Amino acid sequence: MALIITEEEKMLKEAARELLETKVSIDQFRLLRDENYQSFDRSTWNEIIEMGWTSLIIPAEYNGLDFGYVGMGQVLEEMGRKLVKSPLISSILFSATAIKYSDNEKLKIKFFPKLMNGEALMSLAVDEKSYHDPDNINTKVTEEKKCYRLNGKKTFVLNGNFSDHLIVLAKIDSKEYGLFLVKSDTLGITIKNKILLDTSTYSEIILNDVLVPKEHRLDIKISGMELIKKVLDISCIGLSAEILGVIMESFELTINYLKEREQFGVKIGSFQSLQHRAAKLFSEIELCKSIVLKALQAIDKEDKDISNYASLAKAKLCKTAKLVTNEAIQMHGGIGVTDDSNIGFYLKKARVLQKIFGDYNYHLDKLAKNKGY
Repeated sequence: MALIITEEEKMLKEAARELLETKVSIDQFRLLRDENYQSFDRSTWNEIIEMGWTSLIIPAEYNGLDFGYVGMGQVLEEMGRKLVKSPLISSILFSATAIKYSDNEKLKIKFFPKLMNGEALMSLAVDEKSYHDPDNINTKVTEEKKCYRLNGKKTFVLNGNFSDHLIVLAKIDSKEYGLFLVKSDTLGITIKNKILLDTSTYSEIILNDVLVPKEHRLDIKISGMELIKKVLDISCIGLSAEILGVIMESFELTINYLKEREQFGVKIGSFQSLQHRAAKLFSEIELCKSIVLKALQAIDKEDKDISNYASLAKAKLCKTAKLVTNEAIQMHGGIGVTDDSNIGFYLKKARVLQKIFGDYNYHLDKLAKNKGY
């Protein structure tokens, strides 16, 4: 498949850019931060719902748009450009994807409409350590007559502070995992919130004898381990699309600054050394565009190598994000690390996105293992 988007996907991307440029700005990002680190702007979220972005990956038989992950990727890229804070990542990219690929038909019928209209917000609770390690889960589940009982602790749960439901990964036995949909206010759940560099809320969740109805298990006959692997692969590709938006906006802000800032009576963009550095960044970004698009297409085509594409995308985007944002700060000079400049927000956002579901080192190692090295 050619590495180009269709006319429909191009129109979706242009509509997303137009809406976000009109309705969302860095000023909104600052306002949310300064008003006690609000998680998201409700009016912007309502606009996102009305635009149908919450329905993009929902199958048509559940009244979704079934537009595919390439389309979703275009939206996520534009949101990355504007540092938009919303539940779209946690509720739709993470959670709706988990339900979509589950074999629990009742959960799909019940929750897809609620996710699309914003009535229900969800988040995915996987990690238990300060680093991503989905192969080492200590949260345990025991089966009882009419329910499951969960015990354990989750950390780094994006938007856990306002999610109505959590999709929790738990260990069933030494070889198998399960995914369980839990109401956030269920007796036995304790949520502790933390604000990280990007001013978003990440939660530590403690589960103490939490009872979950049997009908709320996502993997009925399919393998829970295979399900979570697929969900994490798709989530990493979606996150890579958002990182691409962060990278591209950081680059454009830097180029514009080089064209405006004067030193010794001339624009600093005329300095050859800075031109060479900018050219290197441009080349790396072009590679990132192709990698992300190929990975998004792999999801929609149900490519058997999706795990490799996911790790390739996350590894490359993490590495390039660090390079581009570091160079952006360097080229802006001292003002780049002050609150008067917007570029610092992009560096902080990139640093946090790099850590969600595995950083450069994790995915490079995973890709190498998948290739037999």
